[in-house]
Amino acid sequence: MRSLKGNIGLGHVRYATKGNANREEEAQPFYVNAPYGIILVHNGNLTNTRELEKDLFNKDRRHTNSTSDTEMLLNVLATELNSNISNRDLLPEYIFNAISSVHERVDGSYAAIALIAGHGIIAFRDPYGIRPLVIGRRITKTNAQEWIVASESLVIENNDYEIVRDVEPGEAIFITIDGEIFSKQCSKDPQLFPCSFEYVYLARPDSVMNGISVYEARLRMGDLLAETIKKEISLGDVDVVMPIPDSSRPAAMQVARQLGIEYREGFFKNRYVGRTFIMPGQLQRKKSVRQKLNAMGTEFKNKNILIVDDSVVRGTTSQQIVQMAKFAGANKVIFTSAAPPVRFPHVYGINMPSRKELIAHNRTIGQIEDILSIDKMIYQNVPDLKTAILENSSISNLDLSCFTGEYVTGTVTPEYLEWVENEYLS
Repeated sequence: MRSLKGNIGLGHVRYATKGNANREEEAQPFYVNAPYGIILVHNGNLTNTRELEKDLFNKDRRHTNSTSDTEMLLNVLATELNSNISNRDLLPEYIFNAISSVHERVDGSYAAIALIAGHGIIAFRDPYGIRPLVIGRRITKTNAQEWIVASESLVIENNDYEIVRDVEPGEAIFITIDGEIFSKQCSKDPQLFPCSFEYVYLARPDSVMNGISVYEARLRMGDLLAETIKKEISLGDVDVVMPIPDSSRPAAMQVARQLGIEYREGFFKNRYVGRTFIMPGQLQRKKSVRQKLNAMGTEFKNKNILIVDDSVVRGTTSQQIVQMAKFAGANKVIFTSAAPPVRFPHVYGINMPSRKELIAHNRTIGQIEDILSIDKMIYQNVPDLKTAILENSSISNLDLSCFTGEYVTGTVTPEYLEWVENEYLS
């Protein structure tokens, strides 16, 4: 990266959540040449892509080259920006008017950053703030201001910037080529509903999102999960508490501490295999679990193991982990989840759109225990998860849709969920 020319740029490392993840044409960033030339990256999912596709083609006369909703978002932005500029001078008010129009046309979740050639960078966030976006700044030796916008605070800190603040829901930021910054609230009714699954699994533990430490939230998840475990089992039946590395480790440490049971590491991770949850396709995920983890026999032999995972989504990883534990000699396996049962699709930017893939959808706890071949399954409950994340925070709401089926944007219908599922499985 240091060898690249210029002093401004965009980067994107996330898998595709809409469209074919294996096609090069779906890779971000996306580009349009008018007006000015705009490059855009986006985290999230749009939930009215069918309507946008028709409008872009019939009304805006714009053509997209992929199935990605990111390219749709870019074209909507370009259309609205083009309709707001009256001359070649790009004033901040034109940009903010365009973002206001984007908010009116687009449904779903989107934290986006766009580079406008020769003018600067725009960063904007959907009116519900579902996906995170953070601003950072550093002062150069010549007292100039350099800016960075990222999805996680650790990116800012690791590059020697100071964290300034989160981009607000519905807000737009414009940073000029010269480092001058402008901001404006562009939504008529902004509300903050950050995604709970960021704190459960997606975000790195050393990030702070919306003023909430991910690591501390996961510690609290463990504290509250321990209280539920006490009600469900006899603690004398458990020899050790064991995490599934890496994201469940903070919760597992607190479970062990609160229960007064020895904490042990029995699963060891191959650092050269990516996160199986985000791999495209069930077959690839299944193949990767055993490449990813190894069970050390001396930690399992003739022991009753209480396993703590951050969440159980499809059950693919959990099922094979249980098999590994028993093959390594475990006498009894109790499986616990720091998150509640994932019973509904997540349509706001996480790769779980199909109800048929979710192990907890329309199943009882007993049925889940049978599928996983475990002695007991214990989940966190929804109120405790909410408390764990929001404790000591001024935030009062979360997007918990994958646990509750209540979608915060209010535009997700049963018909839409059926369509998404059919698109995903086709």
